[in-house]
Amino acid sequence: MADVTTDPSGHAPVETDADAPAPADHGDGHGDGHDAHATSTGLSNAKVAMWLFLGSECLLFGGLISTYMLYRNRHSESLGPDQLWDIPFTSASSFVLLMSSLTMVLAVSAATRRDDRNTRLWLTVTALLGGLFVAGQVYEFTTFYREGLGYTTSLFSSSFYTLTGFHGVHVSVGIIMLLSLVGMLSRDKVRGDKAETVEIVGLYWHFVDIVWIIIFTLVYLIPA
Repeated sequence: MADVTTDPSGHAPVETDADAPAPADHGDGHGDGHDAHATSTGLSNAKVAMWLFLGSECLLFGGLISTYMLYRNRHSESLGPDQLWDIPFTSASSFVLLMSSLTMVLAVSAATRRDDRNTRLWLTVTALLGGLFVAGQVYEFTTFYREGLGYTTSLFSSSFYTLTGFHGVHVSVGIIMLLSLVGMLSRDKVRGDKAETVEIVGLYWHFVDIVWIIIFTLVYLIPA
């Protein structure tokens, strides 16, 4: 419907259309529902950055795994995988780490529901399970060292400690990220979308879990 208004200068009346659509938002970030941080993929910059980082980590672990596969037979007859591996113990430790992926999913689900209490709870449980895995790895390394398998004992030992040690460092970094996020949520210091922040940390955590499945299969389950 058109409204007629009088020009203050005394000229002819001016018609205005009250039902005319509002000016379109041209992507300046001020329109309602517009995500200023979205990329052409539909993902936020932070999530894209995490995916790119994980892609580079795939290259790193791919090189480490390939190196181990090349050198896993370069060991003495008395200090090889057959004499060292404790498959039941490592399997139990692996199960603990895999269960942490489930608790991470529960944390992301709680964050999506804006349930901060359960989000903090499941993030803490995930960190504790990761800590148990790292403790088991330290125990395993200590046992191997006491049996005579040092880092420079053979090409097998060097490649094994480097591969599994790097993964342990990644799990430790993930634990720090989880506990830091719990602290930030407790003090309401998380900027932006909390659910997305939890999801991004979850992407990293699921990555280290998937990498361990590959390592556990190739290193412990497939004979040399």
